[in-house]
Amino acid sequence: MIDEMRVRDLALIHEADLSLASGLTVLTGETGAGKTALLSALKLLMGERADAAMVREGEQAAQVDARFFAGAHDTEGFCVTRRVDARGRSRVKIDGELASVRELGTRVAPLMDLCGQHEHQRLLNAATHVDMLDAWAGDTVTRALETYREALAAAREAARELERVEEAARTEGSRLEEARFTADRIDEVDPREGELEELEETLPRAEHAEALAACAHEASEAISGEGGALDPLNASIAELSRMGGVDAKLAEFADTLAGAAITLEDVAADLRRYRDSVDFDPEELSRAQERYAALKGLLRQFGPHMEDVFRRREEAGELLSLVSDGEARIARARKARDEAEAALAEAARELRRVRNAAGPRFCREVGRQMARLEMGRAELIWDAKKLPRERWSEAGPDACELLYRSGPGLTPRPLKRIASGGELSRVMLACMVVLGEADGVDTLVFDEVDAGVGGAVARSLAAVLADLARTHQVIVVTHVAQVAVVAGEHYVVSKTDDDLPETRITKVAGDDRVREIARMLSGDASEASLNHARQMLVDAGTL
Repeated sequence: MIDEMRVRDLALIHEADLSLASGLTVLTGETGAGKTALLSALKLLMGERADAAMVREGEQAAQVDARFFAGAHDTEGFCVTRRVDARGRSRVKIDGELASVRELGTRVAPLMDLCGQHEHQRLLNAATHVDMLDAWAGDTVTRALETYREALAAAREAARELERVEEAARTEGSRLEEARFTADRIDEVDPREGELEELEETLPRAEHAEALAACAHEASEAISGEGGALDPLNASIAELSRMGGVDAKLAEFADTLAGAAITLEDVAADLRRYRDSVDFDPEELSRAQERYAALKGLLRQFGPHMEDVFRRREEAGELLSLVSDGEARIARARKARDEAEAALAEAARELRRVRNAAGPRFCREVGRQMARLEMGRAELIWDAKKLPRERWSEAGPDACELLYRSGPGLTPRPLKRIASGGELSRVMLACMVVLGEADGVDTLVFDEVDAGVGGAVARSLAAVLADLARTHQVIVVTHVAQVAVVAGEHYVVSKTDDDLPETRITKVAGDDRVREIARMLSGDASEASLNHARQMLVDAGTL
């Protein structure tokens, strides 16, 4: 529901603030006072297209701010701002964060329904009629619809699998030959996971084994062999130690060099062990080089990485398997498809049964409300036509629509073709009363729902709107006093006579409200009109 709304510089409105309670709120005023501008503000909040012509003359931008609550469970609410500048550019904020118009429509539009003679309301869209019925029918239809949708998804998946298997079985020529070549070529080499990386690490050592061993041998001999570095080093250590008895400093040098000699001896030993570990096998080297070349060949053909090679082998194998086992796979896929279609057909029959049982009952309930609205013997007719299997959708296997018949013996027609604007508004009102809280829309806005009505019809209309306000937030733009007096909140829309007219929106209560009801009744504020207005408010319990 809308908690509050602020409108700035929109059409003739310079500044307007509305606090909207749950229940019934009416907007009244002379024709041309600017009530349409408020409806434009609501449309902007619902994400409808903005127009530079909406901006008040001489102003830079129009702006609408509102706070919404998405149902009784929502205790925090969310705030929306829609700004339209004089160039027609629109900006949206939701809870202070920039958003798109599409996001705005997604958040707000499901919470409100604008029901007016010139609005694209739900009754004009036959595709929404089945949603209204499903919401009213409740769990019985909901369970059947869920089962149907699950069966439809399974049938679609089974059909896709059959198509895939048949396509694979039909594969011939270049694709099949390519798959065979790929599988044979990769199988011929038979690569292992991690094999290429292992060869890249070990092959350089094998290829340079002789040079590596010779290098280690020469280094070892230079350190510890005959005439190597250790012999003169040890002689120097001995001489320094002898003279260390004369000068202790030379003894320190001897100790340092002794440590170095030990390190050199260890390095020489390690070099000899490395030399002895180098294994040079010409035949093994040749095999490793051939293996590496074969793996690199696979990379050039199917790479650039070994993961790509393994993936190509898997794809080729799957394709060859499908072709070789084609008839069996097709038979299994066809059986799965047929079973899924049978389950879908059963789910469709059940959904059709429960909907066609609920549809006439829903129409009868709406008809009772239409009778209250003095619509004579007009009625809604539930029409469900079976669709061919290829046209079945998430909505169901039938084309469902609510048809309108204004009297017995007449042919039912689609609402958008036969009903007048006033009739549409009253039919929508009757539907909303029957739906109650099941329709999922929090706020209903009615414009000209009272067009062309008066007397007993007006009183009936007021009673129906009051009933609807028990389950919804209802906002009504009205010229009928009988409707205005039953509202919990009453706003008067007026227009100044300045050079640049301005629409003002004022909440009225007490004597101000009495005077407005009197104006609606007789166009003046005579004592008789005031007394009549006051009595109507007292009778309605709203004064």
